[in-house]
Amino acid sequence: MPCRFERWWLGIVVGLGIVFAAGGVVAQENAGDRYEIRADHDPNGIGKFYMGREIAHVMGHLGADWLDRPEREEEERPGKLVKILKLDEGLEVADIGAGTGYMSFRMAKAVGPEGRVFAVDIQPEMLDIIRERAQKRKITNVEPVLGTATDPNLPESSVDLILMVDVYHEFEFPYEMTSAMVKALRPGGRIVFVEYRLEDPNVPIKLVHKMTEKQVLLEMKPHPLRWVGTSSLLPRQHVIFFEKNREESPQPPKAP
Repeated sequence: MPCRFERWWLGIVVGLGIVFAAGGVVAQENAGDRYEIRADHDPNGIGKFYMGREIAHVMGHLGADWLDRPEREEEERPGKLVKILKLDEGLEVADIGAGTGYMSFRMAKAVGPEGRVFAVDIQPEMLDIIRERAQKRKITNVEPVLGTATDPNLPESSVDLILMVDVYHEFEFPYEMTSAMVKALRPGGRIVFVEYRLEDPNVPIKLVHKMTEKQVLLEMKPHPLRWVGTSSLLPRQHVIFFEKNREESPQPPKAP
């Protein structure tokens, strides 16, 4: 019997307009050999593959209620996640794929009034929800940002931490998006992946909406990031931490 998550997706999947090649595999336009399009693929994915992984369909704004479901507290333990992140007051952080602001508002409390949360989403409807909730709750340190499929539209070296909760596996252009996110991080800043564990068959989520730790590590290899650890304290998800490589300090000129 399908879980609630699976039934919900039948009504909220947003098509991405991918054209499939008759015979199997073609290179993604304008991306060299980085991506593949396959006609034979998981129906819950878009048929586009990166490093052997199929990219999942994006949840549309019509699925906003699912993001705020009461069961999420028990299934994902967002309060514990905030503690795992170890956010200090005054930090500037980004919630990529913020949706309804479920994690954005929790992080806003953790970073305090001197900190700031950039709530990034590619759907204006989601950002409208965040603005309305921020106004009702009188929260002033959450800033909605409209991103694109390849860029979160954050200034270079502007944030201390980037969080993605059940989002990265849906990126249509994961390489380009990661490159842009890394640029937005300050040297030594952290990027955090929270993904349902594909290693665990008991996690009741469709396969293309889960990722292994090994796959996340593989996909981060091309970027100037250092894996610093993985937490398994959440019931169903990995919390995988990377740190942006610090720029080397300029060396003083040698004496003649």
